Amino acid sequence: MLAIAQMVAKGFEFAGIAVIVIGTLIAFAKAGAMVARGLGDGGAAGERDVVPAFRKTLGRSILTGLELLVAADIIRTVAVEPTLQSVLVLGLIVLIRTFLSFSLEVEIDGRWPWQGKRE
Repeated sequence: MLAIAQMVAKGFEFAGIAVIVIGTLIAFAKAGAMVARGLGDGGAAGERDVVPAFRKTLGRSILTGLELLVAADIIRTVAVEPTLQSVLVLGLIVLIRTFLSFSLEVEIDGRWPWQGKRE
C-alpha cells in the first residue's frame, strides 16, 4: 500500500511540474501570437494587452501546479507513518504554498480570493 501511495504522490508531483512547464510555454506562445498579430506593437498601449494576458496565463498555471504539488505532499505524509516532524514539515509547506497561492491570486485578479467579483 505504501508503494502505491508513493507512486500516486510521484504522479501528482509530475503532473504539478508538467502543468507549470506547459502553462509557461502556453503563456509564451499566447504572448508571441499577440505580438505577431500586432497587439503588442503599440508601445505602452500594446504592453497593456500582452503583459497582463501573459501574467494571467502564467499565474494560473503556477497556481494549478502548486495545488497538485500540495496534494502530492499530503498524500506522501498521510501514506507514510506520520511523525510529528513530518506533519510539521507538511504544515509549513502547505502554509508557504497557500501564501504563494493567495499572492498569485491577488496579482492575477487584483482582489483577495474571498472578495466578490468586480463588476
